Amino acid sequence: MKIHSPSLRRAAFTLIEIMIVVGIIGLLAIAIVPNITKNRERAQLRMIEQNLRKIDAAKNLWALENNKGSGETPSSEDLKPYDGWPKAIAGETYNVNPVGTPPTATLGGKLGTNSASSVISLPSE
Repeated sequence: MKIHSPSLRRAAFTLIEIMIVVGIIGLLAIAIVPNITKNRERAQLRMIEQNLRKIDAAKNLWALENNKGSGETPSSEDLKPYDGWPKAIAGETYNVNPVGTPPTATLGGKLGTNSASSVISLPSE
């Protein structure tokens, strides 16, 4: 004859408890995933703006060192010695534009609220 004592009973999670925990984790994941995507896109746009600033600074250095004035346009090869030609972050292409005109970036695909082929420029300060 076996006597079952409550103290000898093995502690374990019930199926209901496990399902509740999995459900809570699922709800948290549903809430977090869209924010991660938005933050990633926002970070990519900021990196593109930083690259535009880098191109603009390199273009100005190039103009100073080579006695070039407004209206002259350096090539990407001209800007490489000034560390002024960044790699693409989200499939964008960079447009140097003439000295005195800020550079721009044309997106290769949708990024955040910007559609494909949108032109990104430096924000006015």
